Amino acid sequence: MANEVVLLDLKVSPFAARVRIALEEKGIKYESREEDLSNKSSVLLKMNPVHQQIPVLIHNGRPICESMIIVQYIDEVWNHKSPLLPSDPYRRAHARFWADYIDKKIYPIGRNLWASKGEVKESSKKDLIECFKILERELGDKPYFGGESFGYVDLALVPFYSFFYTFETLGNLSMVAECPKLVEWGEKCLEKESVSNTLSDQQKVYEAILQIKKELRVE
Repeated sequence: MANEVVLLDLKVSPFAARVRIALEEKGIKYESREEDLSNKSSVLLKMNPVHQQIPVLIHNGRPICESMIIVQYIDEVWNHKSPLLPSDPYRRAHARFWADYIDKKIYPIGRNLWASKGEVKESSKKDLIECFKILERELGDKPYFGGESFGYVDLALVPFYSFFYTFETLGNLSMVAECPKLVEWGEKCLEKESVSNTLSDQQKVYEAILQIKKELRVE
């Protein structure tokens, strides 16, 4: 089929959510195939033999892996509307820097927060709050990270808005108290249908994380 687009997906994954938002922003029709990571499909193993993880975008039979690489691919191939990366080289590099920061900090530290206890958990909590504060300073008084329009950095970070309740509950913290501008930004992003129709419910994310804690035997 010409221009066939398939996404190997997982609803509660923030990384898969990035790809879904990008596709929605571009108005691209696609087939979502939910994966069970405890029983990975032969398609996933074939299309991503190195990491064997989602998301994987399959465009006309050819796979693209890693969420932000996929987002860049989508932005380049379907460049007729809703540009995600800035056209200016400096601003484009700046956006990629912050997306990389998010990848290297938010999920790994957040995972340490819910997968640990005692001093390690408290240290992870402080680190996570500091990361969010750094992002809040970068956001400043702008409606979106790139300025007036939703873009690459917003797309990289907003799936973690679905994790705010989990961070608050398992980390005994308040996102509104610690990072009010970031919470306001997340609520603004949710006004976009591409985001609101895509993000996982915060309670469902929390339940998924509790299941992971159970599997890890973390009390």
